[in-house]
Amino acid sequence: MDLHSTYPALSDLRTRARTRIPKFVWEFLDSATGDERTKARNRAALDQILFQPSILHGEITPDTSASLLDQSFPLPIGIAPVGMSGLIWPDAERLLAAAAKRLNIPYCLSTVASQTPEAIAPHLGAHGWFQMYPPRDTEIRKDMLARAKRAGFTTLILTVDVPVASRRERQVRSGLTTPPRLTPRLLAQVAMRPAWALGTLQQGMPRMRLIDEYAGNLTGMDSTAHAGYLLRTSPDWDYLHWLRDHWNGPFLVKGVMRPEDTPKLQEAGVDALWISNHAGRQFDAAPATIDVLPTIRAATDLPLIVDSGFETGLDILRAHALGADFVMMGRGFHYALAALGAKGPDHLIDILQKDLIANMGQMGLETLDPVANCLMP
Repeated sequence: MDLHSTYPALSDLRTRARTRIPKFVWEFLDSATGDERTKARNRAALDQILFQPSILHGEITPDTSASLLDQSFPLPIGIAPVGMSGLIWPDAERLLAAAAKRLNIPYCLSTVASQTPEAIAPHLGAHGWFQMYPPRDTEIRKDMLARAKRAGFTTLILTVDVPVASRRERQVRSGLTTPPRLTPRLLAQVAMRPAWALGTLQQGMPRMRLIDEYAGNLTGMDSTAHAGYLLRTSPDWDYLHWLRDHWNGPFLVKGVMRPEDTPKLQEAGVDALWISNHAGRQFDAAPATIDVLPTIRAATDLPLIVDSGFETGLDILRAHALGADFVMMGRGFHYALAALGAKGPDHLIDILQKDLIANMGQMGLETLDPVANCLMP
């Protein structure tokens, strides 16, 4: 089957994904917090960024490659961390890590994934990144870092934009709890999604295996919180300095939204900044990441990564034009995985690269670097 004739865009993968996973899983994947205004704002802000097409360039062959942290990639896109990926699609972490290895792009494993770093290690490529929700206990912290390093993860990400649990009302209404409990209501939804059900039966009900090894069986938590909340404190500057001192490798901070924070982050030895509003899942009054990107770019010369709301190759060009070095996508890769299984991530990358090439051609761009010159004044 020609996937491009059936699923030519991420929106097609999203539509199919919704038919293949139970409703409570869909609400976990697709929802934001509050009235989901930040989620909508991310999309609306991207759509406001326009380019001027350019003519009479003759035949060109656009080069979509990019570099980040002294590494080269076929295009400036990677797989962002998503907690409990294995709930969205069975064995998701392994499938995504293997896809990233094939595609030579970064794959980020969350602390609250449904697989441990050791389980992912055999499938990890050269660009494994470990995203950390920092434990309070120093010994647990040291052990997590050591395990991630031994498993082959080269880059550490400290997420700083989840100091408290968000509400995610759609998720609450769905009946999903942490850890997941299959009530009769949820079992009825599972019965309608046989591929998801069979895969989950084979893999086992997903749980936060890394956290469970330290925290044991956790009960009595708010339905929107996860086990990591019992281990994590809201990090401060001392915590950041401790991590920088104890991690030998590139160190990123995810959740940066203010240019005022960049000088101290740079002074602390952070290697790249990750602009993120958590795709609208934490705070419903946050600005769109694309709107704060130019001011943060003006405040620092560190590499900038951006996420939240990006869906197309054209969106990647928008980010690059406003100063980003790299774009990360979480939901998109999970839509693709739920829609097409193991073939999904490869197909999404193909969609994104074809869209990049088509739009670069319209602007007469052979490389990504001059794209800022094509912005509408």
